[in-house]
Amino acid sequence: MKQLQIALLCEGTYPHMQGGVSMWCDQLIQGLPEHQFQVYAISGQRLRLHELQLPANVGAIVSVPLWERGDHHRNLHHPGPAGYQGLSKLDEAYDFLLNTLFSRTSADRGEPQRFLNALRGIFEYAQRGNLTRALTTQRNTVQFYQRWQKQSSISVSEHRSGSTLPMPTLADALQASAWLEHFLRPLSCVPPKVDVCHAASNGLSPLLAFASKWAHDTPFVLTEHGVYMRERFLELRFSSHSPAFRAFLLRFYSLLTRAAYSMADLITPGSHYNERWALDQGAEPERIQQVYNGINPAFFPTSAINPARPTISWVGRIDPLKDLETLIRAFGMVKDSLPEAKLRMFGSVPKGNEGYAKYCQDLVADLGLSGSATFEGRITDVVDAYHSGHMVALTSISEGFPYTLIEAMASGRATVATDVGGVTEALGETGLVVPSRDVRGVAQASLRLLGNADLRHRLSHAARQRVLSQFTLENFLHVYREIYPRVLSQPVTHSRWQS
Repeated sequence: MKQLQIALLCEGTYPHMQGGVSMWCDQLIQGLPEHQFQVYAISGQRLRLHELQLPANVGAIVSVPLWERGDHHRNLHHPGPAGYQGLSKLDEAYDFLLNTLFSRTSADRGEPQRFLNALRGIFEYAQRGNLTRALTTQRNTVQFYQRWQKQSSISVSEHRSGSTLPMPTLADALQASAWLEHFLRPLSCVPPKVDVCHAASNGLSPLLAFASKWAHDTPFVLTEHGVYMRERFLELRFSSHSPAFRAFLLRFYSLLTRAAYSMADLITPGSHYNERWALDQGAEPERIQQVYNGINPAFFPTSAINPARPTISWVGRIDPLKDLETLIRAFGMVKDSLPEAKLRMFGSVPKGNEGYAKYCQDLVADLGLSGSATFEGRITDVVDAYHSGHMVALTSISEGFPYTLIEAMASGRATVATDVGGVTEALGETGLVVPSRDVRGVAQASLRLLGNADLRHRLSHAARQRVLSQFTLENFLHVYREIYPRVLSQPVTHSRWQS
């Protein structure tokens, strides 16, 4: 097989953050040693590349910092010809982008194509000039504010207030224009010159694939684990941002994700649940191939030894999307019926989630669960975490196709999980499923498993067999060995949308 050069495009995950997407990236790279990978890592600040340990077939890693201060243009981008101007074309493209963002027609089917046209104009400037410097002028901010005000005024006068963004304050416009400039920074990177670009999620990382396609006609594969747009909705629902700024962010994310679906040559959602979201957002069925995550079952042996006290185990990162509040409150109800019960929670606290971690710790104390519900940090061997409980719980409000679930299944533990993302596809009939945020439902299902050893044994045996038949790493890698040469042999498309 010919060695391929593959650009793996990541946002806020591999190789500097832990989690399911990072695990998936590592599995893909190490499992396909016949190919060479270049990793593009979008992050807040520049990564310390010398501190990262990467597989031998990673030929290069490029840090793409979105929020770094100073002249980031010097290190990441084309230097451009001396004195390059081109501002009139940039102004035209940027105004077109703003018109697309604020227009009442942004929900129209053709709008992602207009969004892409604007992005391409900005990309062409960014490859020769300093985009950050050009988009952080007073003139640019005034342009942004006036365009937003104008479109919102048209909406009100035509009684179409629900179809455009709310009228902004000056503070809204200042914040939104600053964020937009940061979001567009990947367009200034030197476009990957590879055989295939593979984005590990929707969102900002596809901007690098757009650039490579515009510059080199590079095929683009898009994988989705969680549902990017749904997670943005959840993330912003309880944010402190103003309504107008939240609406701006959601409009940008929506157009960007739909543009990625239109530009991708192949979309590989991690579950059929994700596939339905992509179809709803305009992805074409013939360009979708659903691919389940996989694990190596040999790394997850079963154990017949159970803890002395009735114990629930939880494994994951401490994050609001994992909804530990529901788990802790449900455990309080479990403990009312089984006073000797324990809840053991294993996982690290990502940077920025310290406040949520403290909230969960305070909740444990407030409910009188200290000593019975424990946070035990990251564990060296995750199998020990699964085996530490009679059962494993997953109470997330959003998931893709969760590794923790199929790992628990492979480890021979019965599970209670919330009905989100690809959870039911993973479990089939081998675990108990309850609605998300259903405290009583989680408690009742947990009590049912803790109190019935025969049920636990039957479900855990069936769960491991399901993993062995459907969710192995070998199957996962076999699919991607076939996908890369196939997309490389097909005609490259720049967009499937009709304007």
